Amino acid sequence: MAALSKQKHSGKVPLERAFSKLGLASRSQAKKWIMAGNVRLNGKVITDPFYLVVPERAQISLNHAKVKSSAWRTVMLYKPKGVVTTRLDEQGRPTVFSLLSENTGYLHPVGRLDMATTGLLLMTNDTRLSSWLTDPKNKVVRVYLVTVAGLVTEAATRKILEGVQDKGELLKADKVILRKASARESHLTVELTEGKNREIRRIFNKIGHEVIALKRVAFGGMQLGKMVPGQFREVSQKELLSVFGSLALKV
Repeated sequence: MAALSKQKHSGKVPLERAFSKLGLASRSQAKKWIMAGNVRLNGKVITDPFYLVVPERAQISLNHAKVKSSAWRTVMLYKPKGVVTTRLDEQGRPTVFSLLSENTGYLHPVGRLDMATTGLLLMTNDTRLSSWLTDPKNKVVRVYLVTVAGLVTEAATRKILEGVQDKGELLKADKVILRKASARESHLTVELTEGKNREIRRIFNKIGHEVIALKRVAFGGMQLGKMVPGQFREVSQKELLSVFGSLALKV
């Protein structure tokens, strides 16, 4: 499952990226190790993070210990509010990694949810899988429950579907369902197929409605279901195949 996608250089990737593809460390952490002279390739110290290698063929060692790829792993997490989607936070805020058990190995989030957004977050050590899921051309649907301040009209929902301009970007939803509306607040279901930075919050801000609550309940065919905030569960390759088909997992 950690197999490499086809590249221009016959499967070669930068050495720093090889660490993330093998599920061993982030590219930034690997870069530090490499530049510090702690990494050897076929017995030779390499200090260039962008030196091209074929991960499954190269003999890579860290501090003289041979590195081995981690077993394939993907989990689904119900991200609570107030938790950031990073490995470390300079402000000391809790991260999604603090919610996982200690033996999860190196995982990375498939996309991000901002600190105030809750709900379904996939995390994996398969970089090929995460790239496929987040590539806009694959149109993987994200479904959100949204609560905003004020009365959202049908005309406003049409505007969301047509798109709004913000900071040089066209932002729009693929589907909007207005479930409940009052002068105080409105409740909607919004579907996106492209995860631009804070897209839903920016869309509603442009049409004059502050987002009060935002929760992702589905990512493709993956459903949050009855999970509770902070809970996570294993996702098998069989489950992913049944949801996304072989395209997401093919070599």
